[in-house]
Amino acid sequence: MAIPVPPPWGEILDRARIDSGDPLGGMVPAHLTLLGPTEIPAESLDAYRVHLAAVAGACPRFDLHLRGTGSFRPVTEVVFVAVVDGIAVCEQLEAAIRRGPAERERTFPYHPHVTIAQNVGTPALDTAFNSLAAFEAKFRVESFTLYTHPNPGAWSFETLAGAPVPWTPRAKFPLGVG
Repeated sequence: MAIPVPPPWGEILDRARIDSGDPLGGMVPAHLTLLGPTEIPAESLDAYRVHLAAVAGACPRFDLHLRGTGSFRPVTEVVFVAVVDGIAVCEQLEAAIRRGPAERERTFPYHPHVTIAQNVGTPALDTAFNSLAAFEAKFRVESFTLYTHPNPGAWSFETLAGAPVPWTPRAKFPLGVG
């Protein structure tokens, strides 16, 4: 589950991720994660979609403000664009989305952000961090999207015509009026 970053900002962030050499660049669109990759049992999918629609309907539309860069280093080798406004709503959405069949322990505390480089060397992380230090985007969030994708550990095996399979949007959940 994620909030896609709309044009023109999404394309800028997609390009930065590709330029960093991130192996998921070009396959994973610029987004703010609300729920990371989670297996949902097939028999629970319909009920979970109903749950997601209820979560979205109960959340008013809100403004998201992205500005500058941050990093999770040295804990994890990730550089991201920071969220400076809309954090509380993202946290509330994440908590509500994670209930039911998506309930699982977190590896790390939830921290809303937009990844621009990971799984690359230190020089590439530094370049990504510095190149988007002055980045800024403000946009209205009116929905979140359910994406499906192969197991992240199996990118090299999940291919379509010899190319890795990108994230695929499967459903859009409109937020309540606000």
